[in-house]
Parts: sequence; C-alpha cells; structure tokens
Amino acid sequence: MDEVSLNSEPVADDDADEFEIEGDCGMTEFVGQTGIIQGENPLPPAVGMEFETYEDVYYFYNCYAKEQGFGVRVSNTWYRKSKERYRGKLSCSSAGFKKKSEANHPRPETRTGCPAMIKFRLMDSKRWRIIEVELEHNHLINPSSGKFYKSHKHMGVGTKRTLQLEGTEDIQKIRLFRTVIVDAEANGSVDVDEGELKNDAMYSNQLKLKKGDGEAILNFFSRWQLTDPDFFYVLDINENQCLRNMFWADARCRVAYSYFSDVVVIDTTCLTSEYEVPLVLFVGVNHHGQSILFGCGLLAGDTTESYTWLFRAWLTCILGRPPQTIITDHSGILQTAIADVFPRASHCLCLSNIMGKIPGKLGGLLEYEAIKVALNRAVYCSLRPEEFEAAWEEVMQQCGIRGHEWLQAIYEIRKRWVPAYLKETFLAGMFPVQPSDVIPLFFEGYLDKQTSLTEFLEKYDQALQTKRELEALADMDSKNSSLMPKTSCSFESQVSKLYTHEILRMFEREVEGMLSCFCSRQINADGPVATYMVKEQVQVEGNQRDRRDYEVYFNGSELDVFCICGLFNLRGYLCKHALYILGQNGIEEIPPQYILSRWRKDVKRTYVIDHSSSSIDINNPVHRYDHLFKRIVQAVEEGRKSHDRYRTAVQALDDIFNKLHLVNLKDHPL
Repeated sequence: MDEVSLNSEPVADDDADEFEIEGDCGMTEFVGQTGIIQGENPLPPAVGMEFETYEDVYYFYNCYAKEQGFGVRVSNTWYRKSKERYRGKLSCSSAGFKKKSEANHPRPETRTGCPAMIKFRLMDSKRWRIIEVELEHNHLINPSSGKFYKSHKHMGVGTKRTLQLEGTEDIQKIRLFRTVIVDAEANGSVDVDEGELKNDAMYSNQLKLKKGDGEAILNFFSRWQLTDPDFFYVLDINENQCLRNMFWADARCRVAYSYFSDVVVIDTTCLTSEYEVPLVLFVGVNHHGQSILFGCGLLAGDTTESYTWLFRAWLTCILGRPPQTIITDHSGILQTAIADVFPRASHCLCLSNIMGKIPGKLGGLLEYEAIKVALNRAVYCSLRPEEFEAAWEEVMQQCGIRGHEWLQAIYEIRKRWVPAYLKETFLAGMFPVQPSDVIPLFFEGYLDKQTSLTEFLEKYDQALQTKRELEALADMDSKNSSLMPKTSCSFESQVSKLYTHEILRMFEREVEGMLSCFCSRQINADGPVATYMVKEQVQVEGNQRDRRDYEVYFNGSELDVFCICGLFNLRGYLCKHALYILGQNGIEEIPPQYILSRWRKDVKRTYVIDHSSSSIDINNPVHRYDHLFKRIVQAVEEGRKSHDRYRTAVQALDDIFNKLHLVNLKDHPL
C-alpha cells in the first residue's frame, strides 16, 4: 500500500483544523488566475462529476459556495508516498469546531459542526471524480454574504476568463466545467471504455464554429435567460478552454416532458448526416400526436464521450427522471452511452432507419429486388417472434446470403427493432411499423444540410413558436368543438368526449376496421382468460385481399384485453380486433385502463414550471430560499408587464417587508 494521508493519525471526517484554505496547494493563486463564474453555476455538486484537476474541483465548489452563501475549507488531502495527491475533502467553513485556546480572551466559537462537504478522488483516467456529497447545512446561509468568506476574497468581479469560442474573435465568456452528471441509481459508475474512445474515428475535441457563431451562441443564451427564468443550459469546455458540447432546454420543453415522458426519440440525424449544425434533439409526442421538443444539444463529434455528457446533462435538466422508452438510430456508440446513462429504459432502434439502409447494404446483389420484398414481408408482417425468425431463415437460405455481415449484425439485435418483439413496449405512435410511416425532422423547414449555426439559432425561436401555435390551435379546436361520431359504435361515442380530435380520427379507423373482422371463435380458456381467433380481410399488394388471423386474449373478470397485433402499445389505443371481442362479450365501453390520459382533451395542462410549495421541505432553509426566490421571480415577471402591475407589485413587496419586520421584532425584541 503506497497511499498515505498528510495526517499522522487516522483520518476522521471532523478533523478539519489542520488544513486551512490559505496557502494550501497554491489554491489562492489559482483562484486569482481563473477568475469567477458570471451568473449561476449550472449544477450543484453531485456524485459522479469529473474534473481535469484537483484545483478545478476546488474552484467549482468554491463558486457554488459563493452563490449559496457559505465559505469553503480544505478538510483533508491524501497523498501517496510519491507525493501525488489522490483524494480530497472540501467542507463548509463552519465544519468541525475550533480547538480550545489558553488565551485570556479567546475568540468566540463561530463553527457549528456543519456536515456540508464533498469528497473526491483521482481515478485511473487521471481525472478527479466526486465520490460523496452532503448539501445540507446545519446553519442558515445567505447568498449575499458569500463575498465575506476568506475562500472568496480573491474572486473579484473585475476578473473574467477568456473562452476561445473561435479563432478569429476574442470573446469574454463564462468559465464552466466539463462534468459528468449521474442519476441517483447509477451508483456513480460513469467509466467509459478508453479503448473505445480512442477508436472513435470521428472524434473531435471542440465544436467547429465559424466566424460569428460564438457571438450568436452568446446572444442566443442571453436572450433566453432574460425572457425565461427557468431556461436551462450546460456548456462543456475542453482542456484548452474551447467549447466542446452544449445542451439547452427552455421552461416549456421541461414542462412538456413532465406530461409526455413515456417515450422519447433521440434524433441524431443532423450529427451523423453531415449537416452544418451538429444538432441532437430530444423529441416526444403530445396529446394531439404532434412532435414536441424536450431539449437540444450541439456535439463536437459522434462519440461515446459526447453522447454520455449530453445524456447526463439532459437527465439533470429533467430532474433525474428518465423516460420509459428511448428510440434512436442504429449505432453502437449510442447504444453504449444509453446503456450507461439510462440502464432501466427500453432502448429501441428506429425501424425505418434500419430498413432504409437496405439499398446501400444489399443493392449490389443479383436478386436484390426479391430479397428486399422478402425482408419487408418478414419484418412488417410477422406477428410473433417465431414467425419472424422462420421467415428470416427462409430468406437467408433461399437467397444464399446467410453470411452477409450487416444482415447478421442487425439480426443479432432484432429484439430492439423488429415489431414482433416490441408488443409489450409502449411506443405512443413514435415507432414506424409500416414502410409508409415517416417521422419528419422536428425542425424541418427551418434546418437543412446547408443551414449555418448562426442562421439556425436566429430561426430557432420562430420554429418553436410555430410548433406551439399549432398545439394551441389544436387545443382550442378539441376543447371548443366536438366531432360527430362517424358510426353508431358505442366505443366511438365514448371516446369522442375524451380524446383530442387528432387521436379520435386515428381511433375511428380502428372502429371502421371492425367491419373487416369476422368469424371470431374461442380457441382456448385458461381460468378467467379466454383466447379468441379473429379473422380479418386485409388489403395486400394492389387491390388483392387476404385473410389474416389474430389471437385476442380476454379476461372478463378484470376487463383486460390484449391482441397479438400489439396496436395498443404501438399507438396507445385499442385495435379493431380487441374492440371486436369486447363487443362480442357485451362490453359497451372501453375499460378505463385503455383510455390513456396522455390523449385526453379534458386534462388541465400548464406551460410553466410549477413552483408550488407542495414538494419543498419547509424545515430546510435551502428549500425555503429556493422556493421564495422562484416566487419572487414570478412576481417580477408579472410586475414588469404594465405600469399598474408594477405599482401593485411594489406595494405588495413593501407590505411583505413591513410584515417581515414585525415578525423580526417579535422574534428578537429589543
């Protein structure tokens, strides 16, 4: 064992007196050189954050402390025999207690034994990782008093660090840290295979910005921060202080996720298809079936490292609540990053992306057209996994392509993209299950391969506004008018009062499709569960029609129904076959578990972040401060809208201060 501590005695968490901040490890000089963070730190310290140097950890925690209103002390630093630092602990300046003094007039005790601290250590990657965090203080902290602490005395407001965003311009910019954020259930495990990173052929260490892009980014973030107090963004800076990756989401994106977080598409089209803007999008679907945005990122490269950083930044933005299902294009790099950051999410691969690669991968084969038709039939028409596997094997054998490397690779991951395997995964209509299904790019019409970053950022607000206006119009249409049922079916009459218009129109196709179903019969019974076989006339190539059989399972006691076609999980509403069996069993209304709230028009949804006090701990001074701050911001936003509102807000604040003054006199009488 070659690891030792500077302390001669075994290290205890409350041994905090021997290592004051002054002069320790050149820390004071470092702070003086690097300056300050202008504005809010993007994140509080969290287990799993990584930094390039020991000094970076201290600087980050010191800046966080200054904003929160407490000082920082170096409690312990551990060294190896080689005098290399490998572990550290930073604490609140009120940690521990002073030693007893023999002086005639000892100084009064100012420490409180505060537990707030971070511990960090040097990893094999030579980066410093936070391994333990305690954010709670046992004393009041006040952001306005941060400047009075010794650890902040060199952080003058006149010092800024230059961030090189582009070679042709010298731009003053915030100094931010390259961090890795982990969710609470990841146990801090964020290691990425270094060999895999080295093999990333497209690896780039900074965004490829052109003249004017840096200024456009600064203006973009400044504009959003001024108009949206809940705007969230994180920047990733490389070792040369150049911008590498970035993520942002406005308040409405964050609120939308709280309603529609079940399924998310991570769209990397722009990053992997040679667009000028290396954009990655987090996209969902709203109650009208319209695409909605949950956040955006710009990445330096299509690498595991960049994706991991981006996903953890987004996870922080959405308060550590990952989606149930994630859909991406087929990429080993993406698969590695998602398995690391979202280990519990169902990861599906976009079917149209994989099938769209067939011409490029197989186009040179002699029997290409016949192979393509056979593969389409196997993928799109197989209802069960065993059907798909048998059909696939037949194509491989008859066409002599069993050894084709790409086909073998996608077959091995078939459970992520073939519809027959995804019947129990909820996909909310975001997974294309037919060759004609196309999901367009969210910013289609505003972004193409030639669009510059500056131009995109200028159009971004307009694009979002257009999307949100369409949603508002659909809301008004669904709430203020009713569609007349097309049939006399009781199921259609029921949901016409509940579904938004667009979802109702899609459901009506299933109701009309019930007319194609015939000759259902019970083929099995297992306790309360009965299995039915429903026959349907379906249209195939041209005007030809074929008959297909669908198994439907029905539990009469629980009113549960499941069809082998899997439409409920694929689309979010019952299929014609399930409706047919419900009708045959005398059920006149769809059971409530099959009327999803995400499609309902009578759910009251908001478009601003809820700052109610229901989720705060009023005994926690940090929670009290955070909640009061957000409510004051709301008052400011309302008060600035007109002269009358301004006067009302000022008068109300004066009343508040007067009442607080009376409370203070009551608590501390003269």
